[in-house]
Amino acid sequence: MKDLAQIWNKFAGRQYASVNITEKELRDLSHNRLKRADIDVSNFEQNFSECEGLNYKFTEDLDFTDRKDAIINRLFERRKKGQIARQPKCLFLFLMLGFFSLGAACFILFLRPYDFFFSQKAILEDGGEIFEMWRKPEVKLYCRVYLFNVTNAEEYMAGKHHKLKLQEVGPYVYRERLEHEVLQFNENGTLSAIPRHPLAWEEELSEGNREDDIVYMPHIALLSIANVVSKQSFVTRFGLNNLISLTNTRPLARMTAREFMMGYSSELMTLGNTFMPGWIYFDKLGLIDRMYDFDGDYETIFTGTDDVTNSGLIDTYRGSTQLPQWEGRHCSNVQFASDGTKFKSGVGTNQSILFYRKSLCRAAPLIPVAEGTKGGLKGYMYTFPEHMLDNGKNIKENKCFCRKGKCLPEGLIDVTDCYYGFPIALSYPHFYKGDDILFSKVEGLKPNKEDHETRFWIQPDSGLPLDVSSKFQINMALDDISMITNTEGFSNMYLPMLWFDIRMFSLTPSLEQRFNLYLNVLPIVEKCAMYFCFIIGAALILITTYILTFKIMFKNYNNNRNRKCNFNFKTNLWFNQEKTNNKKARGDSVYAPCEIPLNDTESDNSDPQLDDKKQSFIKTHGDKIKELGNKLSGKVHDSVGNVKGTIKDELSQVKKAINERKSSLISPEAERSDSGEENYSHYKPVNQSDSDEDCKYLEVVDDGCEFDDFSRDTRTASAHNNQLYINIG
Repeated sequence: MKDLAQIWNKFAGRQYASVNITEKELRDLSHNRLKRADIDVSNFEQNFSECEGLNYKFTEDLDFTDRKDAIINRLFERRKKGQIARQPKCLFLFLMLGFFSLGAACFILFLRPYDFFFSQKAILEDGGEIFEMWRKPEVKLYCRVYLFNVTNAEEYMAGKHHKLKLQEVGPYVYRERLEHEVLQFNENGTLSAIPRHPLAWEEELSEGNREDDIVYMPHIALLSIANVVSKQSFVTRFGLNNLISLTNTRPLARMTAREFMMGYSSELMTLGNTFMPGWIYFDKLGLIDRMYDFDGDYETIFTGTDDVTNSGLIDTYRGSTQLPQWEGRHCSNVQFASDGTKFKSGVGTNQSILFYRKSLCRAAPLIPVAEGTKGGLKGYMYTFPEHMLDNGKNIKENKCFCRKGKCLPEGLIDVTDCYYGFPIALSYPHFYKGDDILFSKVEGLKPNKEDHETRFWIQPDSGLPLDVSSKFQINMALDDISMITNTEGFSNMYLPMLWFDIRMFSLTPSLEQRFNLYLNVLPIVEKCAMYFCFIIGAALILITTYILTFKIMFKNYNNNRNRKCNFNFKTNLWFNQEKTNNKKARGDSVYAPCEIPLNDTESDNSDPQLDDKKQSFIKTHGDKIKELGNKLSGKVHDSVGNVKGTIKDELSQVKKAINERKSSLISPEAERSDSGEENYSHYKPVNQSDSDEDCKYLEVVDDGCEFDDFSRDTRTASAHNNQLYINIG
């Protein structure tokens, strides 16, 4: 367990001190360290010049515990002063931080927290941010209406002209305050709501056009009733003709622009409401007013709990996924269509979407044709596909748009059943992309792509509309009504009345800022965080591994070098003379060091300068040393001055004692016994003081570090059977 703790401390860069060690362990450790360090006892004087380690001998005045506490206290004092080399303690934290960063990067890479965050926000739930934006959009949505004023009304009705001359007037702009009145949240992942589309006049955006402008427009009630009755019996036609004559109703009427759009009074309409309430339940007829009639409509909308990409799309309209006006799912399907508030999200560049509007009487497909940026947000531009208003001529599946087997020319779609039985047909403005036959009885139409093509700019990730321009034209598709009074000139005519543009120019600034954060900033933040975590994690792991590797290498190198500076007190007691002199000069010496030079192979004829150096290292206790031949004292003297005087007096006797102790030195090549244990037969006892009792010394091994001076009043003691080993890792 101790070995594991030491390995852990070394790996974590911690410093530790081990004080629980037996005498035998200390003796074995000292021998092994000398052997591993390849210390040549015969040449120890040379190695000593590189030594900065300290060895102290304690006398018998201190017991083992006190000595241990004293050394540890001195170590902590040295550490506080920053004089002991401190290993970095943060390497382990750096390593853990590196693994944590890599884990965070992998978490972002595989789990995509941004996608989860955004998908949760896109779900329509009560009180949610996206739900409130869908329930009552902040955007400014407009209905821009352009009327076709008949400039030759009198001439045409008199039979002088054979074509109607049309003049486009407008725009007449109304603000559409779209709102969904939510009834309840259903258990199948949908909500029930009633669509509201109230209109408000916007005079400033109408470019000088006023609601009271006088225009000549088709009399919708007369032409509609004539188209229906013309197929009836002679009696029915006769009754209608008499009624038209009595009321003097004409097919082209002079009225204001508002009357035509929002409703005008007509004696014929009043009679129709009186005698045919099941067909005409309103007493005023206005084309825009009827187009925005949502009474009795309700819908269920996907909330996105099952599939977040479908949030905001229609599930059913009036309780069904199919419109009753058409046969076959291709023409009647309305499920997964958008009412323009929010489209399908997460779409690709080749994926089409559906758009439903009650005025269209169908769910129209939209296909992407371009890619760009609107308001700082990425968007795809969608438009209606080619032959979208085909009735089976080019696309067989569109054959279901032929009402009661009658197919209109390409460019028109019969929506009679959606407009109260009136013969209404939809087309693109000015018959754009329509068949040539549509222009046979009218003049003044100038179709062009730029002005009359529908465009939707939609953010593909969220389904958010960025710029909307939905353009359709309302026409009357009249049959043979030549048998009806005053309507002969309008038989088999496709009569344009108006075209409208459902327009949203841009998002509000607050919405742009919010969705720029959601769609542009947060994905970049997620990606940057992932790369940052990858880089930081890899860098921390590599750097920490690099530091630990070289740290261990250089630590082992330094340990091998510093081991040459460790001394075994069984045979040698050394102390640095220069440091000792400095301590003596300051008078702060605590212990009187006992030093015996290991290299005693030199003869008496050695270099005097070298002898002086050796003599300077030898210190003894003057008042307790009686003989310096066969005995050495390990007792600490109270005063360095007494030791110095004693050394000078007994210098000659010390030299003789050194020669006699030569045979007692530790050999680095000490052999082991046959049992594998180290052989300590090379050691010889040293008799101590007056009692001739074997003295055991405390060995302090310092791995390249230095001890401070111990306190002046440190007591002396002998270490009887215990050894103390301090290891600074």
